[in-house]
Amino acid sequence: METPTREGPFWDVMAGRLPPPPAATTLGWELLQVDPDGGTIEVAFTADESFTNPMGVVQGGFLAAMLDDTLGPALGAMLPPGQFAPTLDLHVQFLRPARPGRLVGRGRVVRRGRQVCFLSGELLAPDGEPVAVATATAYIQTIQQG
Repeated sequence: METPTREGPFWDVMAGRLPPPPAATTLGWELLQVDPDGGTIEVAFTADESFTNPMGVVQGGFLAAMLDDTLGPALGAMLPPGQFAPTLDLHVQFLRPARPGRLVGRGRVVRRGRQVCFLSGELLAPDGEPVAVATATAYIQTIQQG
């Protein structure tokens, strides 16, 4: 996928100017598409067997991490250099078990204020049906240069 030429932490990672966050690497994060002007993103994750609970399904904490790593980048792609937006809260609803394999996250910025932003998204199984949905609040901050 070809990404637009932009600046900021999200775009620095996409262009290879910065390494990806270790958590994203662990989750197998892959950008599928992004619309920074529209505040939407689609990403994929690879849930391997090490993500499973004793029942053989992906443990909920990994699903929550995947959703956080979907919603955050939807906003991060919109931010200029020198800003980042940590998640203040994340509300996840688990809809059905997720099996190991490829999961697709779709996220969007519902409302972007000057500092407080509201996000929502879903995590889809290979059959296209959601396994979990989430809403989040993020707070835009300026990175202190040092």
